[in-house]
Amino acid sequence: MFITRKVEFSASHVCARPDLTPEQNQALYGDASRPHGHGHNYVLEVTLEGDPDPVTGMVMDLKELKEILNREVVDPMDHRFLNREVPPFDHVVPTTENLAIEIFRRLEPKIKSRAARLHAVRLYETEDLYVDYFGERV
Repeated sequence: MFITRKVEFSASHVCARPDLTPEQNQALYGDASRPHGHGHNYVLEVTLEGDPDPVTGMVMDLKELKEILNREVVDPMDHRFLNREVPPFDHVVPTTENLAIEIFRRLEPKIKSRAARLHAVRLYETEDLYVDYFGERV
């Protein structure tokens, strides 16, 4: 069974590699490479996989999941300039893809210790652009 919880946060970022010139970054990332950055109202959907507990009937307590999402993602990222305020984006380009990977990395150990497991994160940068990340598949 799969269960999904959604949260939202706003953050700004610049997509630029420090080893490239401004012209090279412009060619690679377009307007997203502007030095002062730009922002998004991100929507994050986190999907868990597991069997409902025979006693509670829940895959995971959704209140507890919301607390984890707030602590690991919303509180440290909401209204932040990702490149300057949220590691590892001081040295990793904060594309939507890299942001989804980092969110998965932060959440997986918090959920893994329970009966459910983290199946995927879906991160919307805009309403018509999102990234799905399923973690490292072995």
